[in-house]
Amino acid sequence: MGQALRSAHGEIAHFHSERDVDLLLTDRAIRRFAQDLRDTGAIRIVPGSQWVTIRLDVASDVDLLLTLVSVALQAQLVWADPVGRPTLGCNDQRGAGFVRADPGGI
Repeated sequence: MGQALRSAHGEIAHFHSERDVDLLLTDRAIRRFAQDLRDTGAIRIVPGSQWVTIRLDVASDVDLLLTLVSVALQAQLVWADPVGRPTLGCNDQRGAGFVRADPGGI
């Protein structure tokens, strides 16, 4: 229904808004890069999910997204998850998107 990116192996990423993107990585890729992913404030990792959510606030976040799309494509080939394992819904479907700050808040 919205904008998405697919490879021959399936969906890689899709946009929930102009700024929120869910990117499908394998469990192995997430484990391998977990600390690097957590070190940026632009990424949300949900335990047990093969998806990471990226918030595009500044130009460097777009660069990060492009890099992670490359990682996602490689992960599907090199660190593929076991065959037959279903891909669960994205983080938005799990209610794990970014919490928007209240501009009138403290």
